[in-house]
Amino acid sequence: MTLSKSLVVFLLAIALIACSSTDEEPSVDSSEQQLYEDAQRFLRSRNFDIAVRTLQILESRYPFGRYAEQAQLEIIYAHYQNYEREAAVESANRFIRLHPQHPNVDYAFYMRGLAAYEEDKGLLDNFLPTDFTKRDPGSARQSFSDFAQLLARYPNSAYAADAKARMVHLRNLLARYEINVANYYFKRGAYQAAANRGRYVVENFQQTPAVADGLAVMVQAYLLLDLQDLANDSLTVLAANYPSHPSLGPDGEFLNSFSHRGAERSWLDVVTLGFFDKGAPAEFDNRPPRD
Repeated sequence: MTLSKSLVVFLLAIALIACSSTDEEPSVDSSEQQLYEDAQRFLRSRNFDIAVRTLQILESRYPFGRYAEQAQLEIIYAHYQNYEREAAVESANRFIRLHPQHPNVDYAFYMRGLAAYEEDKGLLDNFLPTDFTKRDPGSARQSFSDFAQLLARYPNSAYAADAKARMVHLRNLLARYEINVANYYFKRGAYQAAANRGRYVVENFQQTPAVADGLAVMVQAYLLLDLQDLANDSLTVLAANYPSHPSLGPDGEFLNSFSHRGAERSWLDVVTLGFFDKGAPAEFDNRPPRD
């Protein structure tokens, strides 16, 4: 989808959201049953602001009623659907704290992880290409932890399979983030720091696509540090496990991305931390092209 088409779809979505609902606030005289039915109607019409308010009124008026606990769960859902990720997390934490033995508490754990999973994702990200591996990974780490808690406590949950799939994606994302940081260190001439990041990926993110790039990072960094033995060891592992990696030549030799700069760096290059460096630093990213 081209950018212009994506923008048109986005604007249409905004227009539909603005014009889609004529829902009104719940009546002060509404019964518990009526409040719950109103809330369901607001949820179906995607009027999440009024849905949240209606569910909160229901819970406050009838804290021990038949719908109170269900209202708390649906508040989590409404906040999440309304892109209020922090509010969804807070509501999920509240439900977990108040009802740790509830038969549907696994849903609260799942929604907490899901809200963190998409905390940095805005509405525009649904229409524009975004590389989340270049963003701060704090939310991704939190989401991974939340899903891990869900699986540890409720391995047979209906949400377990989806949580596992999302954890695989998150693990790949976190590994790729480390490679991006290593690429940044290459640009700044911090070769030891780059090597450390590559080794961290290899040691802690096995079975992720980024491991191959982690090994390539190590080879490149060790060559730049004149640590030939370590470079050879890393190259042996890379060639044995990923012979088609783009950093390798037809005979398994390493295609050195750029030469050692060290002593050749000018005072301007050193002072500006490489911002004005004319060389082309290494950039390891073995992912397939994205649409």
